[in-house]
Amino acid sequence: MVSLPDVQSSNAQIANTLPAGLVAVFVGATNGIGEAALKEFARSTRSPRAYFIGRSQEAAARITAECRQLNPEGEFTFIKADVSLIRNVDSVCRELQSKEKTINILFLSCGTIRFGEDTSEGLHVMAATGYYARTRFIVNLLPNLKQATGLRRVVSVLAGGHEGPIDVTDFQGKSMSMLKIRGHIVSMTDMALETLAEQAPEVTFINDYPGAVKTGIGREPNTLLTWIMTIVLMVIGPLIYIPIRESGERHLFFATSAKYPPRIRLDAAMEDSAGVPLSEGVEVASGMDGKVGSGVYSIHWSGEHAGPKVVKLLAGLREEGMAQKVWQHTIGEFDRITGSADV
Repeated sequence: MVSLPDVQSSNAQIANTLPAGLVAVFVGATNGIGEAALKEFARSTRSPRAYFIGRSQEAAARITAECRQLNPEGEFTFIKADVSLIRNVDSVCRELQSKEKTINILFLSCGTIRFGEDTSEGLHVMAATGYYARTRFIVNLLPNLKQATGLRRVVSVLAGGHEGPIDVTDFQGKSMSMLKIRGHIVSMTDMALETLAEQAPEVTFINDYPGAVKTGIGREPNTLLTWIMTIVLMVIGPLIYIPIRESGERHLFFATSAKYPPRIRLDAAMEDSAGVPLSEGVEVASGMDGKVGSGVYSIHWSGEHAGPKVVKLLAGLREEGMAQKVWQHTIGEFDRITGSADV
């Protein structure tokens, strides 16, 4: 486990070890983990430019003001959008690309517990926010990440370490129970990140499990099970929740630490290409393939690798050609919805 003091020590070095003017995009940051990570980014960086996407203009006004208090030299820009729709994702990406040529951090924490409903684009809403929208953001913004100097990183806050079988007859999980769909989507995400890493080995890709954190995701229960889950968390949540500030600190660590280097460092002379240097006792993480520093990581909230069971499960999926199957399906859905696999 990466201790909280080690996390805080690493974050305290960001201003001195990483360049000023880092550009970060936070998708799903008007509450919960995304908001907490955005604030830690504001607190710890020099003259950052941060864009955050969500649905609440009221929350955005508050968050913008708080970020400016944390860092008066930073720029904090809100983009209002419902990212459960792929066409809206494309619109947001075009706006971002009109403002920035390079992006250092893409942080994805959008999600919903709504279940058994489809978006107007024909995607299961839970999969739309948890997988398709996130993957579309990465695909669209990957050129900007690749063009960045130094830090280049994608963090998807999902459920690393909770991978499960992938059902190729039901990629969207429309016929699955809530208990089954999580592992299915997590493994689909892993396969997609590995495919994207082949296109951009100079970028770090992380799928992390945040642990139990009080967020706004429970605002939209639409089934008996999701209502029960919401009520249970109201009762036991205070006993098990990771403090929201700590969650933000840990996610900033995931987004900046050299514990998670990319597969290939094109600018090897620049230490910040791998992230903030490790403190004594903190080691480089193993990737999804079990190899140290392999560039694509499935990690627990503690910052450590998800474990040998995950490595074995993913190895089996690779042997089945699952990465190619997932990717063909994903690109096919993008093309069906927008008429193009590209933004």
